[in-house]
Amino acid sequence: MKKKIQVTELKFGMYVYELDRPWTETPFVFQGFVVTTEQQMEGLRKYCKHVFVDTIRAEGRPQQTQATVMEGTGPIAADLQGTGKVIHVERASVETEIANATEVRTAAEVTMKRAFETIRGGEALDAVEVNLAVGNMTDSMLRNPDAMILFNSLQAQGGYHLTRAIKVSTYMIAFARFLGMDAAAVERAGMVGLLQDVGMLKVPDAIREKKGRLTAQEMEAVRAHVAHTAEQLRATPGLAAEVADVAALHHERHDGGGYPHGRKGPQLGVLGAIAGIVDVFDALTTERPYAAAMSPSNALNFLNKLRDKAFHPVLVEQFVRCIGFFPVGSVVELSSEEVGVVISQNPAKRLLPRVMVVRDAKGNPLRPQKLLDLARLPTAAGGEPYRVRRTLEYGKAGVSAKDLMLT
Repeated sequence: MKKKIQVTELKFGMYVYELDRPWTETPFVFQGFVVTTEQQMEGLRKYCKHVFVDTIRAEGRPQQTQATVMEGTGPIAADLQGTGKVIHVERASVETEIANATEVRTAAEVTMKRAFETIRGGEALDAVEVNLAVGNMTDSMLRNPDAMILFNSLQAQGGYHLTRAIKVSTYMIAFARFLGMDAAAVERAGMVGLLQDVGMLKVPDAIREKKGRLTAQEMEAVRAHVAHTAEQLRATPGLAAEVADVAALHHERHDGGGYPHGRKGPQLGVLGAIAGIVDVFDALTTERPYAAAMSPSNALNFLNKLRDKAFHPVLVEQFVRCIGFFPVGSVVELSSEEVGVVISQNPAKRLLPRVMVVRDAKGNPLRPQKLLDLARLPTAAGGEPYRVRRTLEYGKAGVSAKDLMLT
């Protein structure tokens, strides 16, 4: 049962699922938690007059998550407009949503293949078809974002630009949802992610596929893809003008060091800022003609080193929390030397995800597979708790979607 109460009526063990103000205006890291410490209680009294509690999701029940207060960080910066109240509730489990996510993602791939052919032919995109694809992806991810991300990460590559478009769109949807944007903004974020690099199709193949260092002239040709994208999107009937405007910002940087116009800070807006973060993360974790793919953890470390420089510091922090240090789809080696795939996050314990073990310590396929919720501290042989030893580079671990048995 859910009800509104004054903060003076709060008791330890109550599950707070909503505040009387946006979560992003408070120092609480997670949206939705069980009140277990005096620090949490004091924080709620300081920032709120009333809260909304769920008496079913009380302490001791399996659905609970625990909040942590960030010391010294204060509210998210005032320039991050467009975020607001959000309750991160899974409407479906990964196991339930994976079949639908697979179907939706496959349909989106077909749509984008047609879109690419249209662009190469010098024609306008079909905005209705693209909107439908993004809408279906958004609907799936609002039920459970982990299912789509999982399938994307392990699906066979369908071509560099095609795969990148869908993965970037997926991460954009997940991040916008995490930040508490309204449904329309979440879908718009997905549209930006899907289309922000279509201008690359107008860059000569010899330059796009070059493995060595680009010349100054070749680099200018690559950078021109931003203008090509904006031109293509603005010429698309039925496509919101904001999609082109935001897509033109994904190579701009927080400190003004990006291109094409050197815009910075608030000039980027939230969507423009997160588009840059997502684009770089996905590029680093994708095999490119001139560079090997990084592991997700190394890519996140790279982003973290550039916080408050190339990227908004709070948004980098939130992105790490959104996808977890071991993102869904990551292939990980456990302390037992077994190999598994991260299939979902634990919202309150991002370093302890749910892992499906697919290979034994000798590298042989494991049948039956076993599902480990690391937050519950399961133990391996010898009584030691399982832990993630390292993440393996995307595409190098030899694990695919077919290796998972989720149903």
